[in-house]
Amino acid sequence: MGRVKKLLALVMIPVLAAGLLAGCITKEDSGSSEKTRIRIWTIATQTDGFHDPFVRAIEDYNRSHSDCEVVMTTFENQLYKEKLQINIAGDELPDIFYTWGGGFSKGFVDSGKVLPIDSYYDRYAEELPRAALVNCTYDGKLYGVTYVSPVSLAFYNKKAFEEAGTKVPTTYDEFLECCSKLKAAGYIPIGNSVRDAWVLGMLADGLTLKSVGPERLGKVLTGEEGSFNSEDFITAVKALRTIIDEGYMDSDAVNLTNDQCVAKFYEGQSAIYITGSWLAGGFYEKRGGQYVNVENPDDFDCFPLPVFENGNGRITDYLGGAADTLMVARSTLHPDKAVEVAFELARSVSKYSYLSGVGVPAWKVDYDDSGIPAITKKVALFSSNATSYTLWFDTLMVSDDKKTYQRLLTNLFFGSITPEEFCRQMGAELSK
Repeated sequence: MGRVKKLLALVMIPVLAAGLLAGCITKEDSGSSEKTRIRIWTIATQTDGFHDPFVRAIEDYNRSHSDCEVVMTTFENQLYKEKLQINIAGDELPDIFYTWGGGFSKGFVDSGKVLPIDSYYDRYAEELPRAALVNCTYDGKLYGVTYVSPVSLAFYNKKAFEEAGTKVPTTYDEFLECCSKLKAAGYIPIGNSVRDAWVLGMLADGLTLKSVGPERLGKVLTGEEGSFNSEDFITAVKALRTIIDEGYMDSDAVNLTNDQCVAKFYEGQSAIYITGSWLAGGFYEKRGGQYVNVENPDDFDCFPLPVFENGNGRITDYLGGAADTLMVARSTLHPDKAVEVAFELARSVSKYSYLSGVGVPAWKVDYDDSGIPAITKKVALFSSNATSYTLWFDTLMVSDDKKTYQRLLTNLFFGSITPEEFCRQMGAELSK
């Protein structure tokens, strides 16, 4: 899934120009001893909550390793997904590349383009539990390292809720009532992007999880057992259709990117935004002593997605889990150094993302975290009390299934298919 991103040119982050990550210094261009240059691709663009954690992590590593220079290039989320598929096929990869675990990267691993890193894990085992690496483990072998365990939540504007006279919902019926009151009070109840299909997927995935339940859902999406074309799945898709029909989503959602929708949420135009826990850091981002996105972070809070009356899903079932992954290309000329950099950066990004409020750490917390934002502590509490994690559908499913799912979501939004047709077509796709 994606985070708060802005479409940027495929260029290195500006700090490169300042020389912080200026690249490899060789004997020819500096007269000094040669340094190993390790290139990394990420989606930590300047508007992304993980931008600063990655920059700080790389800065720390470069400062403490005189024999190596890490160079990062960042890409916008959706564009990167397309570029990664092309470059994997063409075997044109950097030493380390960001990716999503689960089904998204299975093809990369199966193609033999990713370096297995089991032999390097032992030195970090006490700091990073193996359970956190389940989504980057394939056929019992480890192919990546993660740093945070994000979850999907409904972030909301407390002032909007107060003005509308509504409360935090815990059931789907309460959710509809809440949206009705917010709309009557002049707010867009749910900020959402259809142009960036993964954002609409955040809502659709959450409804499905809470209607179907995590155990059966996971088996259906991976083709292990059961069918998408069944009652509880249809219930979830009908629920999404109701939200669309009642006008509870942004009327301009088809034209808006995730960044634009998030901006409207920050500005108070929309009252609820359903996305990953990385959004929390955006409330507290500061420049020059002033908050960048909002006037007062305390105006915002979050709650778990509500449940359905059928009792299949629990309020403590979450979408998410440790899927953000750094993988090492098998083609790297410096495998030992590249794997070391991947682990060291993951550990540092885990720390800095938690301290800045954008992520729940997958690594052991052995530093002072007393100053982290209140909303991040709440997200961490939700995470620690989770009864299950289910990866976002576009991460859990393999590529072709994911594309079909996102296409059908768009068709459902436009009303060109019914919920029943949606589920029939998804059922057929997953049974291939």
